[in-house]
Amino acid sequence: MSSTMAIRQTAGLLCCTAAAAFVLQGIPPQPLFGTVRSQGIFSSALYSTTEEKRTGISFLPEETIERAKKGSPIEKHKLARDPVNAFTDVYTLAASIRSGELEWKDVETGDMEFRLKWVGLLHRGKRTPGKFLMRLKVPNGIVNSDQMRFYADCVEPYGPEVGVIDITTRQNIQMRGVTLEDAPMIIDGLHARNQTSLQSALDNVRNVVGSPLAGIDDQEMVDTREACEGVNDLICLDPVTGTRGNPVWGNLPRKFNVAISGSRDDFAHTHINDIGLQPCEHAETGEMGYNVVLGGYISIKRAAESVDSGMWIRPDRESVVTLCEAIFRIFRDEGERKDRSKGRLMWLVEKYGVDEWKEAVIKEVNSYNRGVVVEDFQPRPTDKFERRELLGVHKQPQEGLVRCGILVPVGRWSADEARQVADLAERYSGGEIRLTVEQNIILPNVKEGDVAALLEEPALNGDSRMKLTPGHIEGNVVSCTGAQFCGLALIETKQNAERIAKLLESKVTTPKPVRIHFTGCPNSCGQAQAADIGIMGAPARKENPETGKKMAVPGCNIFVGGQIGEDGHLSLIPYAKGIPLEDESLI
Repeated sequence: MSSTMAIRQTAGLLCCTAAAAFVLQGIPPQPLFGTVRSQGIFSSALYSTTEEKRTGISFLPEETIERAKKGSPIEKHKLARDPVNAFTDVYTLAASIRSGELEWKDVETGDMEFRLKWVGLLHRGKRTPGKFLMRLKVPNGIVNSDQMRFYADCVEPYGPEVGVIDITTRQNIQMRGVTLEDAPMIIDGLHARNQTSLQSALDNVRNVVGSPLAGIDDQEMVDTREACEGVNDLICLDPVTGTRGNPVWGNLPRKFNVAISGSRDDFAHTHINDIGLQPCEHAETGEMGYNVVLGGYISIKRAAESVDSGMWIRPDRESVVTLCEAIFRIFRDEGERKDRSKGRLMWLVEKYGVDEWKEAVIKEVNSYNRGVVVEDFQPRPTDKFERRELLGVHKQPQEGLVRCGILVPVGRWSADEARQVADLAERYSGGEIRLTVEQNIILPNVKEGDVAALLEEPALNGDSRMKLTPGHIEGNVVSCTGAQFCGLALIETKQNAERIAKLLESKVTTPKPVRIHFTGCPNSCGQAQAADIGIMGAPARKENPETGKKMAVPGCNIFVGGQIGEDGHLSLIPYAKGIPLEDESLI
């Protein structure tokens, strides 16, 4: 056995022991919806080595490799050191730091800032050196009480300022403050709970978004849970080893987003995803299925709404997974690898042309010989439909049960708040918690007779930040990470967003919800262009009353009129520019 292999296996054993300790602190691991792929704490990729797993590069055609050689610096780095190896190298690095052989500052820059993103670790070196954001995979945004307590246990050692938990705009969870030496223990704990952080960042398929009302909606057209689980497994479950981390999709040209909607509300926001599946009845057969839209994304260089692909598929797991696999394969092998600003799917679709792209995808699907049929795009409904609200108490189709949408201001929890949510879920919703892309939560399957008690819970009253019946403004504020942790942000967003929402709530009464999105920079992780009012960090100047000179101050550009739902569209041109962020100017 090589020394490297021995270190990896020793690191794996140490981390497995630590993971077992986590498991023993709470209730046994509970699987999410869908097939249980593995059992127990040994289900993670502890013993997967580079000898057992193929590299991501090994799946690329020679022509793609040649283009990558002439590609961007990131492409050249991926060729020099395959990022899939991070699945096991993280154990080696962590063990070396714990033993004192290595300090985090000594870790090679390419690993620290780049390759570790393949295990969901994003170094926040500019704001919190040596600390990482750990991004998970939470298909369809469904978690449980045990997982929530685990997140709290993971971040608590890093202190209340840094050790926090965020809900993202992809129904996902991010833990902050994580150190490299602790990462394997957390990865193993996630795998013990049927979750993973592998392949969740940079050039990977990101968290698969579904309907937060899946299975509990009286207007549901398709239950999205099984399809989301299926696509998630396609992405990050190795079909050969049965372990998390799938090298087949370990070397994409850019990030890739998938959203699967379950109703006309489009709670998944398909219009800003690379693949969007919109439920639609077949005009001739009456069978329910999905219209496929493609290419939606928001970035610093371009914001684009998805385009109709001309394709409709059935809603079963096999059809959805096969279509996604076909698109992933073409994108992986043919996507742009030199100019990263043109690396998203939309550019490849435009290069082909929509009709030619449809032909290529159908040809690829047919080559798999799975019996999956791709039909023509079906007519959308034309009658008026108003998107429903997720916050508050709403009846479910199940007799005597309701769903309860709870505000989590700007999607951020402390460790204590996460445990409070776990307790609420255990008492009222069978331990289940649904995340939304608006960075809030839903407790499903609450008994109608228990609502009064839930409304009186201390976690939702008094000084608590969380609310079951928030106002129309504070309940609809979304925020990116902001300058507190993100080195790209021009402004602090989360603290400002929460404060400004409260201030506006006290000054303004609105007849319906007003969605306000804060984003720290033009990358627009906070999706400012999709909001009723979008606030994007930007340069601003204000006159100094003492000197009469204009001075640089934190500022923003303001977007107005973005829409979500089945008629979703983006607001692409700022309504106002260079507005100082201070209350006097912004409010």
